[in-house]
Amino acid sequence: MRLAQHMAIASERIRAECIEVTEFPELAQRYSVMAVPKIVINDKLGFEGAVPEKDFLGAVLQAVNGKASGAQGAPA
Repeated sequence: MRLAQHMAIASERIRAECIEVTEFPELAQRYSVMAVPKIVINDKLGFEGAVPEKDFLGAVLQAVNGKASGAQGAPA
């Protein structure tokens, strides 16, 4: 989440939100949260667990470029 927040500060085109799923179970269900952290980018790409910064940035670029197709799991 910290990296997402830093990206949001650096660019007005990025928005980052941190949500406590125990307080919003409907969001946990909507995004199939099984573990935390759960990262969802543009409702297209989601992955769980901590990932290296390089992989996180790759996932953001993948989602922005429209190459994501609802993939689950860590980005390649």
